Amino acid sequence: MFTGLVSGTGVVGSLKKSGPDCVLAVTPGFAWDEPLAIGESVSVSGVCLTVTAALAAGSFEAFASAETLRRANLGPARRVNLERALRLSDRLGGHLVSGHVDGPAVTVGAAKEGKSVCLTFRAARELARLIVPKGSVALDGVSLTVNSASDGLFSVNVIPQTLAATTLGDLRAGDKVNLEADLIARYVEYLLPGRPAEPAPRGEQPGSALSDFLKQAR
Repeated sequence: MFTGLVSGTGVVGSLKKSGPDCVLAVTPGFAWDEPLAIGESVSVSGVCLTVTAALAAGSFEAFASAETLRRANLGPARRVNLERALRLSDRLGGHLVSGHVDGPAVTVGAAKEGKSVCLTFRAARELARLIVPKGSVALDGVSLTVNSASDGLFSVNVIPQTLAATTLGDLRAGDKVNLEADLIARYVEYLLPGRPAEPAPRGEQPGSALSDFLKQAR
């Protein structure tokens, strides 16, 4: 679990494909408050990844499954926002962010509003219905308050501190960001009658015991 208050930015140095999965190597542009440990969670531009190797100077490797790669935008040489997992004793300055990306949002435009910038995005219909004015949304792992939301478009205000400390200041029209809708909205939408049908689970093995399938996958 995360807050959406980014610790700093880093760069995806390499992305090694392994079938439909991959291993990312990430180098931060700052010093962690304490060394990373294998098995801990780090948000990489909004995607919760598990550290599989702790490297020198705070760099790390993390495994990304095929499902993660289908949902999220994680490319090599890309600058990313980084945040360690939340401690129960930490201040919750943003909102509860799971690091489970729902899908992409596309940058539509930007407009200056005083010292801040109003960014507008477009989301697919099934994601847009989870975004409401004055609700919370995580974009590339950054906790933001929704200004307005209508017809698949939504806007957020980004203050100068956030623009300087995250990758949001790099965005141009047409760029995709990783979108995570508010956790509460997900559950409310799931419980509502008449919601869209869920796709069948991937990897189902008819006529085979799960334990046999897992042995074959090792």
